[in-house]
Amino acid sequence: MNEALNIAGQTLVLHRHPRRRNETLQAWDSADEYLINYFNENELDKYITEDEQLLILNDGFGALSCFFNEIERTVVSDSFLSISSIKLNLQRNRCETERIIIQDSLQEMTNNVKVVLIKVPKTLAFLEYQLQELSKVINKDTIVVAAGKVDAIHKSTLALFEKYIGTTKTSLAKKKSRLIFSLVDQTEIIEKEIATTWEIERQGWKIHNHANVFSRNHLDIGGRYLMDNLPEGNFIKVIDLGCGNGVVGMAAAEAYPDAQITFIDESYMAVDSARINMLKNFEEERSDNTRFVVNNGLVGFKERSYDLILCNPPFHQQHTITDHIAWAMFNDAHFCLAVNGELVIVGNRHLDYQDKLERIFGNCELVAENKKFVILRAVKMQ
Repeated sequence: MNEALNIAGQTLVLHRHPRRRNETLQAWDSADEYLINYFNENELDKYITEDEQLLILNDGFGALSCFFNEIERTVVSDSFLSISSIKLNLQRNRCETERIIIQDSLQEMTNNVKVVLIKVPKTLAFLEYQLQELSKVINKDTIVVAAGKVDAIHKSTLALFEKYIGTTKTSLAKKKSRLIFSLVDQTEIIEKEIATTWEIERQGWKIHNHANVFSRNHLDIGGRYLMDNLPEGNFIKVIDLGCGNGVVGMAAAEAYPDAQITFIDESYMAVDSARINMLKNFEEERSDNTRFVVNNGLVGFKERSYDLILCNPPFHQQHTITDHIAWAMFNDAHFCLAVNGELVIVGNRHLDYQDKLERIFGNCELVAENKKFVILRAVKMQ
């Protein structure tokens, strides 16, 4: 796996974080290269005056943040893992931290923007949210350039740029990526609520979902299956790992009224959605017995400290399908569970999580199954 990006006169050493042994995926893609080369060849830096800056949205692992080290810039991401990667790669390449501000996607965008570089996100609703927020801080002189894989740029993608920014066109494809150019000429933008709210009738819960939350328009069927198969027991310290909008942790709060529930996700929008949903649907006394953490899984959590961990693990990172996040979650769970503590997960039948859990825990029980999902239980033995 290549760790050195040689581009436009710079050599950057870049890693994905968390780092893995025998990593097969590099920390940048052809869309990063396309954006960097376009910016450099067209000398976009000359348009950025002393009191203006570059805005970078959705830098995956730091290629853009590191390359533009000489420019005042703000970098926005909804991913804890991306932000961690950016910070570590800035250190690795000895970049000056005085010229960069890194913020999560729920913070207000800076309003002194001259050039905007966007990596097109996987979720269309999240793109719409970002473009709507961007439209509030740009003007007719702002340069907006986006990039993404060809198969991730659709008519609906371009329609959002037209709606919130202005006249939009695309480049030719290079190495399976394409640029999007938007001229800022849209003046009649009617702001809309991008977040969604829907009800889980059985519990009578109103569920709030920010734009970048998985299954934002309805209850995820895997999550529902896990909610219906919670283990019986007197659990006191419970984690909803990869919580999304928090519905599994909420079901745990209902099933185990004395438990302390910790909601964890690497998405800032997901954790904030879980926080909002606990506040909206539970009495204040119950919501006070909860914690909300944006984190890389259970990194930094205490060993042998939890009774039950519930998990609906993701099998992709950004646009890449991978099982290493699930592996990390299962290993973290084994570390953090007390003796006789339980990990209960839901997964698609074809993902073979049972073998992974057997290897980590030394045991794995099939709790329930249907045509699409399995519920698996592993116990920390020592």
